[in-house]
Amino acid sequence: MHRSLPGKAAEIRALLLSLIDTLPEGAALPPERELAARWDVARMTLRRAVDELVIEELLVRRHGSGTYITRPKVARWLGLIGFSEDIRRRGMRPGTTMLEFRHHKAERPAARRLRIPVGDPIISFTRLRLADDVPMVVERTTLPATYVPGLDADDLTGSLYDLLMSRYGIDLVGGTSRLEPMLPDTKTAGWLDIATTQPCLALHGVSFDRHDRVFEYTSATYRGDRYAFTTNLRTTPAPA
Repeated sequence: MHRSLPGKAAEIRALLLSLIDTLPEGAALPPERELAARWDVARMTLRRAVDELVIEELLVRRHGSGTYITRPKVARWLGLIGFSEDIRRRGMRPGTTMLEFRHHKAERPAARRLRIPVGDPIISFTRLRLADDVPMVVERTTLPATYVPGLDADDLTGSLYDLLMSRYGIDLVGGTSRLEPMLPDTKTAGWLDIATTQPCLALHGVSFDRHDRVFEYTSATYRGDRYAFTTNLRTTPAPA
């Protein structure tokens, strides 16, 4: 939601939004002096309206170059919420494409993360998650196979958490996550339809059920040009 602007600036903001709707992403806005003359407005008033749209990530300024049309990032909350639910809350349509799916035995790193014996059966799969048909995230997920008997690739076209709860009675009650910047490898960049030089955000985490079992390990790669993460911070009182 944008902040309230005085009458003239609000009018110019509306004109700017109409102009943005006619231009493709990446197109340059006409120079400020040209727009100010076209709309008979002071450049300071125009700049204020532009500033608002820069804050909303509908425009981006490039020093020495100009102002360009961009697309606002999806601001995902770091919390106990799945991709599908998060995207629906933002008025977008989630989608999923299965990229890889296999049954195998847990080697030491996977066994350690999932708290299961080495050699236990596990299921690993990689899914491309989309919002309004735009590739957003590559998710790599590993589950203990004994927790999800009969699970196959065709079951994983929607929300994993909804499926785990409805079919297997596994409910998400907690987890830990680590977020870090990264550059995608060639395969991941191809799936996300980006260059390997496009910065991304990697989110690694485990999820726990009500029995304190680790039922999932996930490593997800989010497009840095489409995603931003937010979280709530609270101070913790010092112990007496």
